[in-house]
Amino acid sequence: VQLQASGGGLVQAGGSLRLSCAPSGRTFSNYVMVWFRQAPGKDSEFVAGISRSGGRTSYADSVKGRFTISRDNAKNTVFLQMNSLKPEDTAVYYCAADPYSDYASPVSGGYDYWGQGTQVTVSS
Repeated sequence: VQLQASGGGLVQAGGSLRLSCAPSGRTFSNYVMVWFRQAPGKDSEFVAGISRSGGRTSYADSVKGRFTISRDNAKNTVFLQMNSLKPEDTAVYYCAADPYSDYASPVSGGYDYWGQGTQVTVSS
């Protein structure tokens, strides 16, 4: 499974960005999809996750109410809509997939398939 993440960029605080991640290969609807991020000098942090059907979502407390994860199984794409961005959201954002469970684990070690990362920079 190969994951292609896109949509990062430079935005001012308070702005918005939408990240996309499109897995290739097997049936997308069989994967739990998640987003992690890693800021310079910091550990990887779970951001959001979505179940196979899209019926269950989960978020880190730091992004709850500002970020929305969604998926379009017909288009084989998962999205992360990021609103009210803050400088502390600056990080490389990675999507990851799990074909073995319908639970979006917040532990990065639980995922075998990762995208290449997309940089998000929020200026103050």
